[in-house]
Amino acid sequence: MEDKESNNWDATKYHKYADFVSKLAMPVVELLAPKKGEYILDIGCGEGSLACEIESSGAKVVAVDLSEDMVEKTKAKGVEAYVMSAIDLYLKHKFDAVFSNATLHWVLEPQKALEEIYKVLKKDGRFIAEFGAKGNIKHLTIAMQTVFDNHPEFGTFQSPWYFPSIKDYQVLLEEIGFKVVSIESITRPTKIDDITNWLDIFANGIVKHLSKEQKVVFKKEVKGLLEHLLYSEKDGWVVDYVRLRLKVIKSG
Repeated sequence: MEDKESNNWDATKYHKYADFVSKLAMPVVELLAPKKGEYILDIGCGEGSLACEIESSGAKVVAVDLSEDMVEKTKAKGVEAYVMSAIDLYLKHKFDAVFSNATLHWVLEPQKALEEIYKVLKKDGRFIAEFGAKGNIKHLTIAMQTVFDNHPEFGTFQSPWYFPSIKDYQVLLEEIGFKVVSIESITRPTKIDDITNWLDIFANGIVKHLSKEQKVVFKKEVKGLLEHLLYSEKDGWVVDYVRLRLKVIKSG
């Protein structure tokens, strides 16, 4: 949850319809392997579920997110949290680890974000993350583009996401000074309750300039284009997610 301009996050709606984001992140927490006494930064904390999970290990978490609503929900769970961008981490403390789940694909300045992460890590500190990779939500993106193309009055379709390949992101990591321990692309079809709710949460920034009536048309037509691709009577709606998961070390 990084691009505040693209998405105005509603923490309650997010928890109701997108809790799969946190539930599917446990392998990333396991890769982080937080230890008692460690100081860990959670970038894009959402409503704080994963920050709480990390703190249950005895680590101390500082959580940041661009959404004020999300930060307030995180604070209410007892976690230290701040409204802050991944490209401007004005934090004095150096961290043993930086953790981020489902956030960095919203950051359209990836080099700046990695420079900030490198800056706030201790020497030999680790950075563990998972976010959208090349091919993520391919069918969804094509459908949204198609609906915009079919409605010139909607304007130009602008994707708010950055979905890098392994190769491109590894090059960027190494240029910054990170030592790559592991990096992989994971194809992970993900069940959701309904594509309309997904669009309400994750694509609201794309259609923020449209009228109420145009938004209804957008969602209806995107859903129509995707039904034969992402929906079945057996499984319901399954979104074509592809994730990039990594563990790197600050070597410098």
